Amino acid sequence: MSVGLAAAADVLVRDYMAVRPGENMLITADTAGDAAVWQAILTAAQQADARVALLLLPQLPFQGRLADPYLTPPLSGAVLASDVWIDLTFPYLAGSELYDDAMKTNRVRYFLGGDMTADGLARLFGRVDLDNYYAVHKAFDALINSAIGQPMRITDRAGTDVEFKLGKRGFEKPRRGDRPGSYLVPGSCTMFPEVESVRGQIRVGSVFHEYYTALAEPMTLEIDGKIKALHGGGNERFVADRALRRAAGGEYGYIIHFTHGIHPAARVTGKSFIEDMRARGNNAIGMGLPWWEPGGGENHPDAILYMQSIELDGQQIVEDGAIVGPPALAKVADELEPFFG
Repeated sequence: MSVGLAAAADVLVRDYMAVRPGENMLITADTAGDAAVWQAILTAAQQADARVALLLLPQLPFQGRLADPYLTPPLSGAVLASDVWIDLTFPYLAGSELYDDAMKTNRVRYFLGGDMTADGLARLFGRVDLDNYYAVHKAFDALINSAIGQPMRITDRAGTDVEFKLGKRGFEKPRRGDRPGSYLVPGSCTMFPEVESVRGQIRVGSVFHEYYTALAEPMTLEIDGKIKALHGGGNERFVADRALRRAAGGEYGYIIHFTHGIHPAARVTGKSFIEDMRARGNNAIGMGLPWWEPGGGENHPDAILYMQSIELDGQQIVEDGAIVGPPALAKVADELEPFFG
């Protein structure tokens, strides 16, 4: 294990997830993931004097509620006995019935690490000052929170052109996971649309349907309230089609979220959804049913478009991936750089 990986795992465990001595910590990982990641986190948890255990699972075929038939009583017992749950499975366990039960305990702190690689962990947690990062994240969220109901347009050089009204926030992403609830890898800001208002087309370059893959040719989604059609994408279009229909009761469903990646050290790898979506300027769109509707959960497919431009109520806030306004937000974003100490 490299020094950089060990330091990043320590930041994740002690700082971001605020693990305290004596807490019960569970790591769930699967046989398809990078073993160096769970090894590094396991070591960091031991050094933090947590009471840590690892459960290694066969890779799940689906995430969220669709994973329920594949979960076992030993897994449930371990999850519900934990204070901190680090989930490195991909497809992931967030949105499953077990995850919902864990959240209802009002004790468990869940972290969705997904398909991070060892290099990804080192970059995402070891190559950024999280306080500086969160200043940008908080400023972006404040802008979005102040604009609920306003029109937003997203375009890119590949041909994406989609408009919608901003909807109510689905959740916030705090700086530190020191309270019960669900936490994501830092690096992306979320924008929730009024789902029926989404109109236009989105061209994506990679997709997480049943697995994550870069596309040999872009795939285009045509949206008019709901997703109406898929074009291109090579053979992956067929997998995306069945994943969308599986997640939305036989239909394609909606666009349920957009994001904007702001992590200064994240790279587009083509292999890690968790890292690729957080690279500067990238947008992970969630497709299917909102989790607040019956059958929703976290079983929606995702896809990534690259280097987006964003207009909010006619004002440019992102241009070719870079935050350009308002001035105060652009200033803190310009100052956010990776470090290599």
